[in-house]
Amino acid sequence: MTFKEITEIIKLVNKSNLTEFKIKNGDFSLNIRTKKYGKMIASQNQQKVPQQQLIPIANPMTTAVQQPVMAASPTLTPPAESASSGNKDAADNKEGKEAKAGLLEIKSPMVGTFYRSPEPGKAAYVNVGDYVEKGDTVCIVEAMKLFNEIESEVSGRIVDVVAEDASPVEYDQVMYLVDPKG
Repeated sequence: MTFKEITEIIKLVNKSNLTEFKIKNGDFSLNIRTKKYGKMIASQNQQKVPQQQLIPIANPMTTAVQQPVMAASPTLTPPAESASSGNKDAADNKEGKEAKAGLLEIKSPMVGTFYRSPEPGKAAYVNVGDYVEKGDTVCIVEAMKLFNEIESEVSGRIVDVVAEDASPVEYDQVMYLVDPKG
């Protein structure tokens, strides 16, 4: 799908009364949820959804569309070892690196705001110790007022939640560490 087609879809969804829109074409999938979705849920539950703070991003449309597949990608590479001046720091880094060796990372496929739960006050999609299957929703990343469900592309047990709830995440930033041996 081209950038122009994606922007046209976003414009049409914003103008319509749709609260959620999903399209899948081969390996490409696009999930769009509007703020109307949160208001609809709130009115059904007779409670107000708190206003979420938007963080300005330099050219967010280009950044979000460069990675159209809305799923996290696993990697087997451990975090890079930081430069250290002392032997103790080097030993600590080596131990940390060995401890994280073999863990898979679920990374953000876009720039946005990371949310662990579907809406404020609800339980998190996954917690440390939970087992996730490939295709399970693990979080939401809000980008340009669109709530994108992020699905795991790995199976295993969540060993760490690296990103903080309701905080900004960058493209390719690690959100979860997963032990594939479970």
